[in-house]
Amino acid sequence: MGKTKKLGSVARFRERGGASLRKVRVGIEKALKKAYECPQCQRVAVRRVSVGIWRCEKCGYTFAGGAYTPTTKKPKEV
Repeated sequence: MGKTKKLGSVARFRERGGASLRKVRVGIEKALKKAYECPQCQRVAVRRVSVGIWRCEKCGYTFAGGAYTPTTKKPKEV
C-alpha cells in the first residue's frame, strides 16, 4: 500500500483524481483519525466508530456527531 510523507495513506490513489482532490482527502483522513475531547469526561479519547457515531475510549460515552468530526460547524447567519 502506498504511503508518502506528504500525502500519507492518500498516496494509495497515486495519480487518480488529481492533486487537489488528494489534498482535500488528506485533511479529511487526518480529521477522521484524530482523537477529540469527550463532552462528558473532558478527556481527549473520542474516536469514530462509524459514520456519525463517536465513542469515548475512557468512559464509554457514545454519541452522534458529524461524519468526519464529532461536532459540526454552525451555519453562517445572513
